[in-house]
Amino acid sequence: MANKDWMTKTDGMGFKFKHETLLNYALNRWGLNKAYSIGPLSELIRECAPIDFNEWEEYYFTKGKQKKKNGIYITREYITSLGQTLFTKLSEVVQNELASITEEECIEYAYNLVLRRTYDGYQTEIDTIYGQLEGALGQKIEPAPDNWDRAYSVDFFLKVGEKYIGIQIKPIGSGQSLNQYQWIEMHRVNHEKFERDHGGKVFFVYSTKIAGKKAIYNVEVIEQIKEEMKRLAK
Repeated sequence: MANKDWMTKTDGMGFKFKHETLLNYALNRWGLNKAYSIGPLSELIRECAPIDFNEWEEYYFTKGKQKKKNGIYITREYITSLGQTLFTKLSEVVQNELASITEEECIEYAYNLVLRRTYDGYQTEIDTIYGQLEGALGQKIEPAPDNWDRAYSVDFFLKVGEKYIGIQIKPIGSGQSLNQYQWIEMHRVNHEKFERDHGGKVFFVYSTKIAGKKAIYNVEVIEQIKEEMKRLAK
């Protein structure tokens, strides 16, 4: 294949395309690169274990088949039709969509992405950990009044008799080191004040992502809260 002005050669057999970002976007959007469209490529090339590109090419056009009911075998003509479909989607659908985008929409999108969606994600994480903690303790946990947040640095509380236990939920990123001492010292005065005023301690509950799901990082805090509940119930 001769070089064109819209592609450059890489170190391997492939090429780098000038408009690769747009091409990838359209391929993914319409599923033109999915197994149901072009077959299970990873499985096929491992089955083939080719010595060179020509062997792989021949194997693919012999064994390659769409991974779906009544899927067809892949031919050169079919790959050509995928490229034609890609061009149609970009030149008609995407081009019309791009032409309809306004500067105002872009500004609103940037604000929404950076602020609103970040806030929503944060709140979802808080709610998830809140639910897990409530289930583990077997007791209702309530959001703290606004003045408690300011005066005591407390997000939630649970009531034991006439006394209260305070809880602060802190999400931590997967690459963020946890410095519990720093958090404790930062809020120590407010938390000591809470204990004097309401009888119970304040506990930090840290959340993180484990196997793609939000989970309590410092699980030992559950037993610590239970012990505090027992102490206050005496």
